[in-house]
Amino acid sequence: MANRVLGVGFSLANDDDFAFQMLGPRLDEAEALGVEFVELPLYAMDLIAGARVLSSRVKAVKDILAGRPLRYTVHGPLAINMMDVSERLARHQDVLKAALEISSELGCVHYVMHCGMYENSRAGQAEDLYAQQRDILSAFGEVAEKFGVIIAVENLFASKPGHHTALPGRLAREIAAVSHPFISACLDFSHGFLRSTAEGANFMEEAAALAPFARHLHIHDSFGRMSVSPTYHRSERMAYGEGDLHLPLGLGSLPWDELMQQLEFPADVVFNIELAPPYWAALNDMIVETRRLAALARTAD
Repeated sequence: MANRVLGVGFSLANDDDFAFQMLGPRLDEAEALGVEFVELPLYAMDLIAGARVLSSRVKAVKDILAGRPLRYTVHGPLAINMMDVSERLARHQDVLKAALEISSELGCVHYVMHCGMYENSRAGQAEDLYAQQRDILSAFGEVAEKFGVIIAVENLFASKPGHHTALPGRLAREIAAVSHPFISACLDFSHGFLRSTAEGANFMEEAAALAPFARHLHIHDSFGRMSVSPTYHRSERMAYGEGDLHLPLGLGSLPWDELMQQLEFPADVVFNIELAPPYWAALNDMIVETRRLAALARTAD
């Protein structure tokens, strides 16, 4: 089995940085750490206003990125939801198009967007909502191809009570049905672990179903337990092992070596670390461990 991993990177911290004062130093850090990729938090960079691209601000970011030995991916606006009610769909699509245009201008190879989510009160419309998302993704496959940016649809967990989002295996079937070379998946291992546990599904089987479509991976650890205890502090949540903790590898219970041995990814997959800011001191060790996992990964030829 081949091992064609495109590179390892990490998501930049998403502090409110309207003047881009922190962007340069954070890219300097990425260079010093020797990663191939950086994931830009487009959802927190104030580059879109009312679905309009702010060209002068995009240019300012492009100038800061230029001339560095780094490649870039981007995480788009978190609120985009292609399973939303019809009254909001046009705005979601306008924002997505603006975000893809910016991603192209910045030279990003992957654009991560969230899988759709809906309230359980709309469960009777489930198949229609999945079809709605497929239709929109099919249309945006052409847009993404024009911009030269691969969309990677990220699996989620139901972070709000009474909401539904796809298990990784269902998302795999949706991506397969769209069947466009510029529509792929982002396999977030912790999200998949949480979602599978909540549904009583076999996480390894769910991850194995999505992996062949996942050109992009989000790497961080957790225990696969939803937040149910009334904790008050981040450290307590870690103590209870609940929620989407974005922990350094090894602090949670994800079976990383087994995942790398059993899953098969597409060629040119990107391993992207998503570490919570309190654990930033562990970033260098995370990069070393992620490189080890990437070397174990099996990919298509």
